[in-house]
Amino acid sequence: MRRGAVVQRWRVVSGILFLALTMGVGVGTASAQSILAVPDSFLAGVPLELGNPGGSAPGSNDWSCRPSDAHPEPVVLLHGTGGGRQTNWAVYAPLLANEGYCVYSLTYGNLQGLTWPLNAIGGMTPIDVGTAQISTFVDLVLASTGASKVDIVGHSQGTMQANNYVKFFGGADRVAKIVSLAPLWHGAYGTEQVSVGRSMRSLGIDDEVQAGIPACKACVEMIHGSAFIDHMRADGVYVPGIDYTNITTRYDEIVVPYTSGIEPGPNATSIVVQDGCERDYSDHLALAGSARGAGFVLNALDPDHPREVPCRFVAPIAG
Repeated sequence: MRRGAVVQRWRVVSGILFLALTMGVGVGTASAQSILAVPDSFLAGVPLELGNPGGSAPGSNDWSCRPSDAHPEPVVLLHGTGGGRQTNWAVYAPLLANEGYCVYSLTYGNLQGLTWPLNAIGGMTPIDVGTAQISTFVDLVLASTGASKVDIVGHSQGTMQANNYVKFFGGADRVAKIVSLAPLWHGAYGTEQVSVGRSMRSLGIDDEVQAGIPACKACVEMIHGSAFIDHMRADGVYVPGIDYTNITTRYDEIVVPYTSGIEPGPNATSIVVQDGCERDYSDHLALAGSARGAGFVLNALDPDHPREVPCRFVAPIAG
């Protein structure tokens, strides 16, 4: 093997090992081949984080995973504001791993220099800071798996991060599909600061401690009419060549109005989970944990093998 090839391979391996050591992920666990329990609640990610601080949700970040012919694109999960690689994806990491996908997630945009649990709160820095971290992470996923592209499933801010990556950070040729849970293509008239406070309280961080934590910079950027939203929309939201699926809920209390997530486009499909299922009361959080939302996500990732999407009672928040 030529020296240049050896050096390049060492750089890739070193990068993956560095990521594993610094982000608490597993190496060679082969979780993608195991049958994992799939919770039925978005909030199942909280006890995971409390029991394994800084860890990864079961089924994710297995750096020995190799994509199958059936699912050639690894799936990268991008959490919402105040979320993290473990707290946001207790349902989707094992669900997708059981389906045979290689699944990866990171905590982006967390405040540096803080100890746990504060460093588990992601999506706080300016959006571009998080996008740069996502770009590096996707490169590591592609190098590890040998895939040419990834699919991205984003929740809330994660949907904006995904599109920021493909539009402005050179990710267009690295992404095949973007599946968005509770997107906000027009921005929101509310504020995702609510999500930050709720996430912190779930990890035992009381309001007094929260008062001393720097404000969420990304939250301001996602307000309707912000410079970030205007820049995203200036020449059309969607990137040609990427398949988009938007999954929204009428009961979203953070993305207000929820129709902010419904953006027409020739390469986009928009879904409201209550259409055809009035028993689903998913709010902003529960949407990322409900079986109905998950059914739409699975069909978006594998449209050649559609499955029946369940209709069940879903309560707000917990799901």
